[in-house]
Amino acid sequence: MIAVVFPGQGSQKPGMGKELFDAHAEARKVFERVASATGQDVQKLCFETDEETLRQTQNAQLALYTVGLAAFESLRAGAPNLEIGAAAGHSVGEYAALGAAEVLSIESGAKLVQIRGRVMSDAGMTHPGTMAAVLGIERAALEKVCQEAGGVVVVANDNCPGQLVISGEVEAVRRASDLATQAGAKRVLPLNVSGAFHSPLMEGPASEMAQALAAEQFQLGRYRVYANVTAEPALDAERWPRVLEDQLRSPVRWTETIQNMIRDGVDTFIECGPGEVLCGLIRRINKEVRTIAVGDVASLEKTLTALQAR
Repeated sequence: MIAVVFPGQGSQKPGMGKELFDAHAEARKVFERVASATGQDVQKLCFETDEETLRQTQNAQLALYTVGLAAFESLRAGAPNLEIGAAAGHSVGEYAALGAAEVLSIESGAKLVQIRGRVMSDAGMTHPGTMAAVLGIERAALEKVCQEAGGVVVVANDNCPGQLVISGEVEAVRRASDLATQAGAKRVLPLNVSGAFHSPLMEGPASEMAQALAAEQFQLGRYRVYANVTAEPALDAERWPRVLEDQLRSPVRWTETIQNMIRDGVDTFIECGPGEVLCGLIRRINKEVRTIAVGDVASLEKTLTALQAR
């Protein structure tokens, strides 16, 4: 079974999506639909913005959503008979997965991502927090470290074996980082983010998102989308508003998500969006599955060739 996956914040880079935009009408249509829904010039955002501006939460999230779906639609146009059985996205990438599966329309997803980026950016100013990547330590050990650190600090991302992220109050993250090193972590890397994402400090943004989510229409969709919060597919369309609300303040259970997708029969993952971050994580979770990517014209052609030989 083939699954499509969509990256989250951190994968963005200036110029992303331009090759696909120039070469494929399907990609251009996605940009047009996102721009129409949000009132933002996403072409300028993706193609002309400098790295620092693009890194800002409200910009990165909408850009990644747009390019992820532009890559996906280019893939579908090149392989119209491609049978996709599942989808997932890392953090904001979950919205692109929902758009690809038609659980949400591209326009509805774009409006929600625009709101999500704004409320998460605002939260970083009203409730300052930070995040840090912690490498080479087991999740259970790191959860214990967070408890010992005191204050608000939690394991926010379980990306793959040996790669975890903690999130919370600045001082609590600092204490947990020191304790993690003492507990045997190989490296602790502070992340350049504007807030404590996927932690209890996101309670305010989650409540704001709940109102926006309640106003949108969710459908059953073309195929299963696995949720960050549960690591399982949300098979009932009515569950998605609560799942996406909880996502802001809950851990991204990426390792479990990929493991469960493989359990359910996925053997090929196609990453749609800039770079191949998720391909790398998936290979560390399970070396037996195949990972391919679509982010520009060359990678699209390579992927189409690989799929024909499947």
